[in-house]
Amino acid sequence: MRYDAVVFDNDGVLVEPTDWDVIRRAIREAFGEVGVENPADEHVERLIGVEVEDVHAVADAYDLDPETLWHARDTAGARHQSALIRDGGKSLFEDVEAIGRLDAARGLVSNNQHATIETILEEYDLKALFDVAYGRQPTVTDIGRKKPDPYYLNAALRELGAESAMYVGDTEKDVEVAHRVGADAALVRRSHNADLRVGPTPEYEVGDLRDLVERL
Repeated sequence: MRYDAVVFDNDGVLVEPTDWDVIRRAIREAFGEVGVENPADEHVERLIGVEVEDVHAVADAYDLDPETLWHARDTAGARHQSALIRDGGKSLFEDVEAIGRLDAARGLVSNNQHATIETILEEYDLKALFDVAYGRQPTVTDIGRKKPDPYYLNAALRELGAESAMYVGDTEKDVEVAHRVGADAALVRRSHNADLRVGPTPEYEVGDLRDLVERL
């Protein structure tokens, strides 16, 4: 085993990606919580795959504090996703069990909310599988810490004491963030990203996590 730590993305790697309609419902609920009953569709959409400037622009449109708006949006997103998980949605991929066979420290770093990650670890009984787990906090600052920013992956690798690491994901951003911290990258090809083209080349491309573990 050439790696002393293997860190995994969450959505699309461990569990199914969240249906964007779930996030849209959460965003509309969040708008209501901050006093906006009928937000424009364009503003709802702008708070889905969001960057810092999007939050500021939407907050300005309704004369809201950006931190207040984003906290409402992100906590609502975590609530709706957690409810989805508890109701049997956002299923765990069957091959996740293979991770336990890795002879290395294991971590989880996701762009999803940390509260959502905690629900996944609890509901699917995965806490013992990972030595460290990071998701984002509901602050505007943490929007800027999403991958491919290396903030949380660096934090996980420091906590794991990793000298030779791999990051396992399902998007181009996952490959990019791995290379930005000096780690190798593995791209997992599932049905949702089977035709995805990535610019940076991952060191591994695999069909599932069992394949990855066998190759390592």
